[in-house]
Amino acid sequence: MADNISKIRTFIFDNFLFDAKEDALQNDTSFLEEGIIDSTGVLELVDWLEEEFDMSVDDEELIPENLDSVNLLSAYITRKTS
Repeated sequence: MADNISKIRTFIFDNFLFDAKEDALQNDTSFLEEGIIDSTGVLELVDWLEEEFDMSVDDEELIPENLDSVNLLSAYITRKTS
């Protein structure tokens, strides 16, 4: 799970937060509420998840409870890949 968190954080910083400092994102920070990821960004995130973790994200799984923070994403990945 810690490896997932590291991968997720790297992806978010590389693609959405760019030059932000590491402490700019807490693992429980809402991507949507904080404006880190918008609807187009969610599509980019899903593409990355499917490629990076060799998994399929179903339409009904595109909900904030699965994709809206580092912690929620990590738990979702763990459930999908276990």
